[in-house]
Amino acid sequence: TLGEHDIFHLSRNRPEGKVLETVGVFEVPKQHGKYETGQLFLHSVFGYRGIVLFPWQARLYDRDVASPVPEKGENAGGHGSKEVKGKTHTYYQVLIDARDCPHISQRSQTEAVTFLANHDDSRALYAIPGLDYVSHEDILPYTSTDQVPIQHELFERFLMYDQTKVPPFVARDTLCAWQEKNHPWLELSDVHRETTENIRVTVIPFYMGMRVCSENQHYKLLCGSKSCDIASLFQQEAQNSHVYWWRYCIRLENLDNEVVQLRERHWRIFSLSGTLETVRGRGVVGREPVLSKEQPAFQYSSHVSLQASSGHMWGTFRFERPDGSHFDVRIPPFSLESNKDEKTPPSGLHW
Repeated sequence: TLGEHDIFHLSRNRPEGKVLETVGVFEVPKQHGKYETGQLFLHSVFGYRGIVLFPWQARLYDRDVASPVPEKGENAGGHGSKEVKGKTHTYYQVLIDARDCPHISQRSQTEAVTFLANHDDSRALYAIPGLDYVSHEDILPYTSTDQVPIQHELFERFLMYDQTKVPPFVARDTLCAWQEKNHPWLELSDVHRETTENIRVTVIPFYMGMRVCSENQHYKLLCGSKSCDIASLFQQEAQNSHVYWWRYCIRLENLDNEVVQLRERHWRIFSLSGTLETVRGRGVVGREPVLSKEQPAFQYSSHVSLQASSGHMWGTFRFERPDGSHFDVRIPPFSLESNKDEKTPPSGLHW
């Protein structure tokens, strides 16, 4: 348990071996209210250092606390019959310290934000490395005397040091302009959560925009100067069709002490156009993560496209226990909505 004024250290590899360096002094986590822009923190699950850019007010739909009494006229049987009322929950847009990215083993990637490219290159997705969304309860706040405590290419472009402020890092005009211009593609609005046999699944969908796709068009994921062809995932067969894109972030958490391993995924994807697609496969994003007491969580992001302006997704993850038995964990149903203003999605960063 961490308390106020507890000093924490991180090990560093040096020629003479690993040494501990002082990073900062912990503060008492806030039970009420929000953290301000410039708040330094340690992620309570993934262990990386970060800094808060700005908050988002999301609606959390938690099926674990859903009403047990079905609404009048509602089918009382089946997975989708619960009445789920959303409650306001605070998340934060944050920067991840680049020094910690190589050590976040329980994430498939350390960037959480991808954008569609502009119309000049409709085959590309752009990723912003080291940009994440963090729930309020995952923030372990701390202070530091370092004027540049986070190493990230956007840190000094977005924030500046002001010793008269608390916290002493304030937003530059570029951060405010970037947030305003990219708001539709950054905004976190809905969070869905459900627990099955002590495995909690949290899903956050994001609308990315619409594109007119030509026949057999391939997509690439561009991360900085590195591109990797993921045509098998993003190929579109319809000629000159309108294709709507979403990204979704999934976090798996083991709330028990028993070690389990994710083996399979089973998705059902319904489109407003009337199609229902079934997707089965091994693991997720090429991995079959193990969830243990030491590393209880795994997080990844992926993308989905529909030839309709809205739809739904739901499904199951199949896990394996140490004795070889299996059990299915429900993925909470979530909507794919495109009710934001149809502006041109950004290509990378806009100032």
